[in-house]
Amino acid sequence: MPASPSDAITAAAAQYGWEQLRPGQREAVELALEGHDVLAVMPTGHGKSAIYQLAARLTEGTTVVVSPLIALQRDQVEQLDELGDESAVAVNSSQRVTENREAWEEIETGEAGFLFLAPEQLARDEVLERLRAIEPSLFVVDEAHCVSAWGHDFRPDYLRLGHVIDALGHPTTIALTATAAPPVRDEIVERLRMRDGRQVVRGFDRPNIFLEVQRHSDDDERRAAVVERAAAEAKPGLVYVATRKEAERLAEDLAAAGMRAEAYHAGLARAERERVHEAFTDGSAEVVVATSAFGMGIDKADVRFVLHAAPPDSPDSYYQEIGRAGRDGEPALAALHYRQEDFGLHRFRTGGSADTEMLAQVAARVRRAKLPVPPERLRQRLDVGASRLTAAVNLLEQVGAIETTEEGALVWREGTVKPAVDEAERIAEARRRVDRSRGDMMRGYAETSGCRRRFLLSYFGEELPERGGACDTCRSGAAARVEQERAEGDRVEGDWPVGAEVRHEAWGDGSIVSDDGNRITVLFDEAGYKTLSLEVVEESGVLERR
Repeated sequence: MPASPSDAITAAAAQYGWEQLRPGQREAVELALEGHDVLAVMPTGHGKSAIYQLAARLTEGTTVVVSPLIALQRDQVEQLDELGDESAVAVNSSQRVTENREAWEEIETGEAGFLFLAPEQLARDEVLERLRAIEPSLFVVDEAHCVSAWGHDFRPDYLRLGHVIDALGHPTTIALTATAAPPVRDEIVERLRMRDGRQVVRGFDRPNIFLEVQRHSDDDERRAAVVERAAAEAKPGLVYVATRKEAERLAEDLAAAGMRAEAYHAGLARAERERVHEAFTDGSAEVVVATSAFGMGIDKADVRFVLHAAPPDSPDSYYQEIGRAGRDGEPALAALHYRQEDFGLHRFRTGGSADTEMLAQVAARVRRAKLPVPPERLRQRLDVGASRLTAAVNLLEQVGAIETTEEGALVWREGTVKPAVDEAERIAEARRRVDRSRGDMMRGYAETSGCRRRFLLSYFGEELPERGGACDTCRSGAAARVEQERAEGDRVEGDWPVGAEVRHEAWGDGSIVSDDGNRITVLFDEAGYKTLSLEVVEESGVLERR
């Protein structure tokens, strides 16, 4: 018997054939074995799955893994089978009824130690009851940024996971993600109701990825530049676009230029999406042109470039997508191609209003119900999809109007319908302002003359003490000139350190997320990201420490 948890982890890793653990992996496993809930934020390809695999090996009982994509579940099941550990099974909508039944039987008889589920499966009462009977010892949430309404890939089905964890008696919870800015991390901890939760955040910096941005005057020029760059770079590679139509058109252009290119988007049939996924994995496709629907769960270490033919909605999305390049540690390229008009389109897409009708219907039905209302019954009565209902319920929970029982049913807490709906609409509008401000931060990345790596890392709360060197502004000398100008100027003295809690007279409460010489970026609770001149802050007094 190993003398310490660390020795036990080393021995377990050796059984898996891992001679050395990466930074943060051991710490996260140790915390989980001590009974802490753990949020691990580590770069793509850093081995986050090893955390729950090692913790499970050293813990008695079943491990439940919530994973958003069926392809990702399949890959993880196969990986565990290859490691020769306890059998792993998945239950999802792509499998036949008999396959799902056999999977449950393996779990319930103890033949399998890992159960992979999609989050929407957990909205079903019968699934929750079967999990209760199993009494899992570990509950793992993969791609945990999906739980955060501040996150770039928010999925309403993830919002119920906190209730599920409580309903299962709160097994030790491990949440994993590659991309989470500080407010996203905080919301993950809150939404999953982590107890004595600990965060293990390791290096967002990927110095082997060269960062580059090119601005274009029109679509034709941009498309030609993307095709030319893809043709010139070593393969394989990914090209991200904004629309399904553009994915198909650009894939045709790349094929015409002599590349083995495929298009991928959510409008394709499942069989076709799986074919493209497999073609990219096995190398028969050199380049995939895709919307943001492609990439989560891609386990391919040798991607040499990620090109964006349009800016994504936020630095969060951008960082996750470019993180699919160079996972083998070899040099890779991340190039953003944009037009100035693109950022106006983003602001337009983040417009719209709250689902007032759904909020009112949910509030009215739950308020007048004499008994707790199961969400599935409410969904049937309202004839509405699960995601739309979950989004409304979440907002009403945030304002304190609705509460979820341990059994997962909904009860009215206090107040009347209209004030609750009004307050829920206010929160929804605040979220939209944050979304728009993240688009503004993406624009700031595209237009900065400073070190792009420093810009990205500061967004995620990680300070880079000196220029990264591996970006176009560092290579051209622009970043050095910016630093020199700031050094020669007079630094405005003030008590505005990164992490400080502040209040603005118009935008309310917030916290400082980065310091860029004589400018600071503040994330306000309801106004989103704002970049402020320290000179203006000091002269006007609009900002104060809390």
